[in-house]
Amino acid sequence: MSNHKKSLLEQDKDSFINHLKDIYEHSKWVAAALYEQRDALKTHPEGLQFSVAQVMQDIVEQADHSTQLALLRAHPDLAGKAALAGELTDASSDEQAGAGLNHLSPSELEHFLSLNTGYRDKFGFPFIMAVRGATKDQIIERFETRLPNAPEKEFRHALNEVHKIAGFRLQDLPEYFWE
Repeated sequence: MSNHKKSLLEQDKDSFINHLKDIYEHSKWVAAALYEQRDALKTHPEGLQFSVAQVMQDIVEQADHSTQLALLRAHPDLAGKAALAGELTDASSDEQAGAGLNHLSPSELEHFLSLNTGYRDKFGFPFIMAVRGATKDQIIERFETRLPNAPEKEFRHALNEVHKIAGFRLQDLPEYFWE
């Protein structure tokens, strides 16, 4: 059986990390740390997928503030320059397209770019929201609701959103990974 049809725990190190490297956006270090803890994944009573999600979240939560900030900064702006240039990861591109952010009118795009700039200027990282199932109007509403937050509160909120995104991405992995 080839490496890409093996369950996650049967993968060699490079394949394991490669399959999970973008669960946390451009943060391969999370997948690498998970590989080092893979033996603990086998025993979780709620199953492998739940265990992987929990351990990856724990890895991020136990990282120092500067590492967490780098993780937040690894995320693209919603409907931002990376999206316009076609430079998003496949997962980010699909998530943003699913919310209709790839079909904004010129005025909607201008509004998003303005919100992105204001948010990034205030907090030092991009606005992060798990956009799966959301509409562009709901995203704009959340942007405007979160912009007044205190920096510490918004940092925590952004990390929570990153964990939600990771959970969705894990759900999208092939079923055989979890066998």
